[in-house]
Amino acid sequence: MAPKKPKTKPKVISNSVTKNLKPEMKRIDRPAYFARREAAKVLRSVLHGDARRRAVGSIKSLVYSPSIRNKKATYALVCQTLKYLPIIKDILMAANVLSGKWKRQGELMYIITYDILFGQEGSLVGDAEKFLMLRKDALQSALAQILKCKGVKDVKDLMTSALSSSSFPASDVRKPRYVRVNTLKMDVRSALLELSKKYEVREDDTVLGLLILPPGADLHNHPLVKNGSVFMQGKASSMVALALGPKPGWEVIDACAAPGNKTVHLAALMKGKGKIIACELNKERVQRLEDNVTLAGATNVTVKHDDFLNLNPEDPSYSKVS
Repeated sequence: MAPKKPKTKPKVISNSVTKNLKPEMKRIDRPAYFARREAAKVLRSVLHGDARRRAVGSIKSLVYSPSIRNKKATYALVCQTLKYLPIIKDILMAANVLSGKWKRQGELMYIITYDILFGQEGSLVGDAEKFLMLRKDALQSALAQILKCKGVKDVKDLMTSALSSSSFPASDVRKPRYVRVNTLKMDVRSALLELSKKYEVREDDTVLGLLILPPGADLHNHPLVKNGSVFMQGKASSMVALALGPKPGWEVIDACAAPGNKTVHLAALMKGKGKIIACELNKERVQRLEDNVTLAGATNVTVKHDDFLNLNPEDPSYSKVS
């Protein structure tokens, strides 16, 4: 008789998000469940960074962290929740439904409230979702009361009122969309003319080659973005390479380079001449860096998967770097 094979233990996923996952949850519900919790994590970083006046990275860079799995859904949830955040805060305060542990999970409550009132109510599984769904009538009642107090008919009018009202903090007002022209591939004038076919566009008065578009302008699938002629890059990020002021022929080290927006901006300012050594410690982010360098046509960039602090300043390879 052949010996019995030992039973193999089932694999356990050691992810903090999965600890409270119910066995009966349908497979179709899980992506939405995870996306809400990942979105709450990103939203917490964004809001805490704003409160402390400290940059924590753009929403996009936070979403593209290796720990975020459902990147597209997470990004959409964060952006939409931020868009409605002033109203969501007012609703939760007026409804007075949060207490104890749920109050301490404010960001997740914001995300779920957005889904219940303004987003996709389907697939709202999970303890936090059930808690708020049981209080849906109170949330809707609070929203109706706010609409009445503001003297508006619907949420769209309320959003317009919110953006122009001084009762909402300046940090909640929707900001313009910035794009930087990649002069390795396209001149500023041509980019301006091309984008103005669909959007109202103007040049920034501080950063050469930076264009300002209306809030909410979605350029993710625009041909100029997809072919690397323009990069979606904020004003603060675009000022870094400009502050360095590199000249063609310089040799530069970018110490923490991924995802590469500043790296390829340096390459453009150097007109593709000289040398840029772009260091990145994280293996997953190295791939994004390489992809952006290729997309930009920045042929003078060498990507180095290494910790910048491991570089030897005595190495002849870096002798021309100031």
